Amino acid sequence: MINRFEGRTVVVTGAGSGIGYEMARQFHAEGAIVFAADLDPDTAPEGTIGLRVDVTDPGSVESGLARAVEETGKLDVLCNNAGFSSTTDVVSCGVDEWDKVFAVNTRGVFLGIKYAVPTMLEQGGGAIINTASVAGMVGLKDRAAYCASKGAVVALTRQVAVQYAGTGVRCNSICPGTVDSPWVGRLLDAAADPVATRAALVARQPMGRLGTSEEVARAALYLASDDAAFITGTELVIDGGLMAG
Repeated sequence: MINRFEGRTVVVTGAGSGIGYEMARQFHAEGAIVFAADLDPDTAPEGTIGLRVDVTDPGSVESGLARAVEETGKLDVLCNNAGFSSTTDVVSCGVDEWDKVFAVNTRGVFLGIKYAVPTMLEQGGGAIINTASVAGMVGLKDRAAYCASKGAVVALTRQVAVQYAGTGVRCNSICPGTVDSPWVGRLLDAAADPVATRAALVARQPMGRLGTSEEVARAALYLASDDAAFITGTELVIDGGLMAG
């Protein structure tokens, strides 16, 4: 194992399951001190430090990041990964549903960046990776709030990258396609025909399969690493060819 993150402090939100869990696990495996932030910190990967954080709450985000800095003296990497989805079009999407999706997906990213950047500037650099989605780059049926919220994440990522270019603070986003995650599991559980629904999800990717949380996490680790030192303000797409099809 290459310890690219030996001794570095990493915070991952939404680290209790799926992509976030795998990010936290892989950062730890490569030597990082990982703070796994989630509404349920008991679900943190072994070897990481569980933090109870509600990404929609400014005080919760600020105190969670402050604890990481207090315990290690720095903040090298922040992965704003916590997310929430919905499956409605713009007409059937309720206002409360819209606000909840944006509260987690967009406000949560904003708050993470807001409270991480001052520390990163003071220490001379850091890497921020925001989990967006191909849904923030193309339109998907029955994903009105989700597409809009992830598109905002892509735009905010670019703005932050430009704002702090040259300071040592880099900001990038990852844009997964359809990933075989707990969210997909819940979607299938609620479907009238789970087999047909899964087949439709698979068919969206020209490679003919769903992505894995491990694959998406590896992309995040690359963007956080020194190998990506000249990369900021970009979207790394991990979608099995969906965007190219």
